[in-house]
Amino acid sequence: MISLQSILKARENMKGIVHATPLDYSRTLSELSCNEVHLKLENLQKTGSFKVRGSYNKIISLTNEELQKGVIAASAGNHAQGVAYSSSMLGIPCTIVMPKGAPLSKVLATKGYGANVELQGAVFDEALDYAKEMQKETGATFVHAFDDEAVIAGQGTVGLEILEQLPDLEAVLCPVGGGGLIAGVAMAIKEQKPSVRIYGVEALACPSMKQSLQEKKLITVDSMPTMADGIAVKRPGELTFEIIQRYVDDIFCVEEMEIARTMLMLLERNKLLVEGSGASSLASLLYHKTPLQDKKVVSILSGGNVDVNFISRIIEHGMVESGRYVHFTTTIKDKPGHLQKVLQIISEMEANVLHVYLERIGIKVFPGYAQLHLSLETKDKAHIEAVLEGLKKKGYEIEIVE
Repeated sequence: MISLQSILKARENMKGIVHATPLDYSRTLSELSCNEVHLKLENLQKTGSFKVRGSYNKIISLTNEELQKGVIAASAGNHAQGVAYSSSMLGIPCTIVMPKGAPLSKVLATKGYGANVELQGAVFDEALDYAKEMQKETGATFVHAFDDEAVIAGQGTVGLEILEQLPDLEAVLCPVGGGGLIAGVAMAIKEQKPSVRIYGVEALACPSMKQSLQEKKLITVDSMPTMADGIAVKRPGELTFEIIQRYVDDIFCVEEMEIARTMLMLLERNKLLVEGSGASSLASLLYHKTPLQDKKVVSILSGGNVDVNFISRIIEHGMVESGRYVHFTTTIKDKPGHLQKVLQIISEMEANVLHVYLERIGIKVFPGYAQLHLSLETKDKAHIEAVLEGLKKKGYEIEIVE
């Protein structure tokens, strides 16, 4: 049975293997949220997320006979890397089953930790079924991503660190998927300081834990696409659900654009690369989804494994929203000097040209003319309006491209 003692033992087990991650105070985020905000930087953990804590604690608890047979897990993300790293530290065989559509970067990272990676199934559930069949055939130990006592105890070490780093904290915000992290954190903190409020945060696209708590039974939800894929768990764990019912005060949900904006803000203001799942806890605070005000709050940034291509899209979306990027088209005569006239107007308005493209063939393009595509870096939305108005006054018809 999981307890505070098992969490304390887990910390002893993983000394020298995982980082005791920093707790970083942010004045900017504190001012924006009207709270004293501290960030628990699990995005700086080995393998890039908290998952290594639970997986290592689970694997080190195995008998010598079980260790010789190795471990197996199914994951498309952080759990895969956590199990692979933990196995490499103990020198045991490890197989990770990932769906065929798993990002190449995560496949390579998992292989880099020494795991044998099997790509099976179109979706995670199919990969999970295959992993369970392999487990029966090989006798390897299946390492669950969240619904396991040793895994939960390992994740609970995050809570121990938080309480030691900020003894007078008043609330913790934690991302919730299957519930392993918040279950361990909540027990670790509440058993020592019951006055601390523990709040979970889910993506609105997959609110399985919130709905389960409302129904007072485990619910399987239909998940919508979300950038917080690490917490997009359709059905919470049985063990985690039981613990969360006892220790967690409430669950809140955040929307996709709130997550995206928070990711960009962390990157720009705090120089922290945080994945969608990890940013969800802070998003709930910045967008006032919680009842917290003038409190000492810890937001757990649970991971930082973001695909490089996705980072560029997040940045571009954020720049568009803040008025620092605009893409539009206009029609000009296809003769020398006409492109220069447009660029001169833009230069005088102090906007920076990022991309220029001329299209001479198309439905909207007449002979002797060209459609000009322009992407500009601007100061804010007012600056965009001023630039476009300046072009319109010179007779150019502008069409914004969303």
